[in-house]
Amino acid sequence: MSEVAVKEPIPETEAPPGTLWSRMKSDPHYAPEHLALEAVRRLGPEAAQWAERARLDNPGITPDALADLTVKRFTTLARISGAVSGATGLPGAVLDVGVLAWTQSRMTLHIAAAYGLDPAAPERATDLLVLQRVHKVAETARLALGVAAGRERATRMFTDIANRPITRVMLKLSVRLAHMAGVRAGRRVFAKIVPGAAVILGTWVNSAATKDLAKRSRQLYRSA
Repeated sequence: MSEVAVKEPIPETEAPPGTLWSRMKSDPHYAPEHLALEAVRRLGPEAAQWAERARLDNPGITPDALADLTVKRFTTLARISGAVSGATGLPGAVLDVGVLAWTQSRMTLHIAAAYGLDPAAPERATDLLVLQRVHKVAETARLALGVAAGRERATRMFTDIANRPITRVMLKLSVRLAHMAGVRAGRRVFAKIVPGAAVILGTWVNSAATKDLAKRSRQLYRSA
């Protein structure tokens, strides 16, 4: 596979915004849905602009070449995420899977843009949940997104997290986000507490899960 020099670089990774963390902590059961909705709103336009500029700067570049760049870049970012958070100890477990799920969603939206789909379209949120295996079929994903969107609009429906043990909230949030990111929560937490193993396992697990998602995303969008 030949290297392609794209003048418009893929932006650096970032953690989910604070407002999203607040929603996910308040409503941990629907954390993946909240993340998918926010990713499409916030990251979809970014992915569309990147693909458009990359095509303008590189006339004739193929969708597969753009997707190659996307997968390579975000796999590296996911690997770095695992190494950095792996050194933070047990409290970093939730942060790690959250950042990983966010990075993977960003990658998937960039892959959609590489193949000419609108990464900011509402149906991309459904794609994210199915590709990340939160839901098996699009219909149930759309229903769950509708519930999450309703809870987001009607904040009075949120349960006050101050009335629940914070450790229980974090555990549930960690499990839901780990599922979305394709990481076994038990393995992730174990890696966090074993001296010397956290960085190595965090790097490998994040990379493997991200590559697996990239393969599914390319198969979907290449045939769309």
